[in-house]
Amino acid sequence: LDNSLLKILVCPSCKGTLTYDTANGTLDCPACRLHYPVRDGIPMMLVEAAQPFSAATTRSPSGEPE
Repeated sequence: LDNSLLKILVCPSCKGTLTYDTANGTLDCPACRLHYPVRDGIPMMLVEAAQPFSAATTRSPSGEPE
């Protein structure tokens, strides 16, 4: 993801700062403890698409549980 995009994206739930986890292909919100998947370079910024930290320990790059 482009750094300029990362600077403006916020968590849709709490409006908090997100961190990009390149290894898992997710944008992570530590405040909400949610992983937002990034698919084909496009962030899926819907709360319904997010996975809780505990449920997303092993995931494929598409964001789907393995």
